[in-house]
Amino acid sequence: MSNEEILKAVFPLLDGADLASCMVVCKRWRDIARDDYFWKCLCARRWPSICKRPNPPTVTYYKLYQTFYKRQHRRTLLPPRLSFEDLEFFIDIWTEDKLIFSEVVPGPVFQNGIKNIPPGIAEMLRLHLEDPDYKMTIPVEPRLTVLLCQTVTVSVLVGRKDSNRVACIINKSKFDYIDRTAYRAHAFEYLDFSPDYPFTSGIRAWISLRFIDDKNEGIINVYGIEMDFCDAANSKEEVLWLLDMLDWK
Repeated sequence: MSNEEILKAVFPLLDGADLASCMVVCKRWRDIARDDYFWKCLCARRWPSICKRPNPPTVTYYKLYQTFYKRQHRRTLLPPRLSFEDLEFFIDIWTEDKLIFSEVVPGPVFQNGIKNIPPGIAEMLRLHLEDPDYKMTIPVEPRLTVLLCQTVTVSVLVGRKDSNRVACIINKSKFDYIDRTAYRAHAFEYLDFSPDYPFTSGIRAWISLRFIDDKNEGIINVYGIEMDFCDAANSKEEVLWLLDMLDWK
C-alpha cells in the first residue's frame, strides 16, 4: 500500500481532535484529511440521523463537525455602554433595625479594590483580594464589629450619572452564611432585569463582609465589603454589560 492509501485507511478510525492534528503535520496530510468523507464518518458517529440526508445541512461535513463538536470559545464582547466612571453604589447595612454602615461609593473606588491589605491575612486570601477581575471590594474604615447573634442585612442600589437613573442590586438581604475558612459572611439577591431582556433570570449578586480572624467565635471584625456577579460576569466588561441590563428607574 502507498503512504496515501495507508492514511486513507487510518483517518476514518480517528476521532475529531486527532484528525484535526493530522491536518497540521504537512500540506499532503492536510489535503488528504480535509476529504469530507472522513468528516462525514465522524458526524455519522456523533449525529447519525443528520447523515441520512443526501446533502449536509452546511457546506461540508467538516464545517458541520467543526461548528458543533464542542462549545465555541467565548466571543469577544463589544465595548460596554457603561463605565465605572458613570456609576455610584449606595450601600447600607443594618444590625436588627440599627444602621451600622451607609456609604456612597464611586464606581472607580469600588472597582479598584482594597489597596492596603490588613496584616494577618492568609496568603490565599491576599491573592484573592489582589485579583482585579471578578469582584469589587472596598475597605471598611473604621472596622465594623458585628455580633453573630444579630440579624445583619444589606441593601445595594446603583446610580447612573449619565442618565440620573437608579437600579436595585440587593434589597435587604440577610448575611445568613458565615464561611470561616474564607473569612466571609455572604448575602445574595437575584437581579431584577429590564423588560427588554425577558429571558434573562436566575443571576445573583453576591455581597460579602470580609473579616479578620480574631479568635472570637461570637463576633466578626469586618475590614472590607466585596460584591461580585460570578454566576454570569467574571470580568470588568461582563460586569458592566450585566449592570446595563438592570431595570433602571
